[in-house]
Amino acid sequence: MKTDSSHGTFSTRDLVALSGAHTIGQARCTSFRARIYNESNIDASFAQTRQRNCPRTTGSGDNNLAPLDIQTPTSFDNNYFKNLVSQRGLLHSDQQLFNGGSTDSIVRGYGNSPSSFNSDFVSAMIKMGDISPLTGSRGEIRKNCRRVN
Repeated sequence: MKTDSSHGTFSTRDLVALSGAHTIGQARCTSFRARIYNESNIDASFAQTRQRNCPRTTGSGDNNLAPLDIQTPTSFDNNYFKNLVSQRGLLHSDQQLFNGGSTDSIVRGYGNSPSSFNSDFVSAMIKMGDISPLTGSRGEIRKNCRRVN
């Protein structure tokens, strides 16, 4: 994610904090099927729980939903990060934040300190709210986000 030059860019810490928004909400089976059946960096009992509502076969249960945060799916808290440390991230992209890389320490820190997560999330959301979108002929509302209209 980039911003225009008047607002700078997002730090890695900002992006990890913003990912914490996944402490609420749900995802469709199609979004996590590959993770729960094919990936090794996933807690086995968590994978089995998710498999009960998301069959392996494509086209079967595609729209079934699962919470992004299995602990407290309707509370804005730091359990999302605790789940990642326990290899219980629902989405592949979420678990990548805690998978032996440079963001592991940030994830662990947010898991241990709700106040740190909350303050960093607020700062990153304010920064994101300051982004000036492209408008008129300079911008584009895409019908499919993956390609230019």
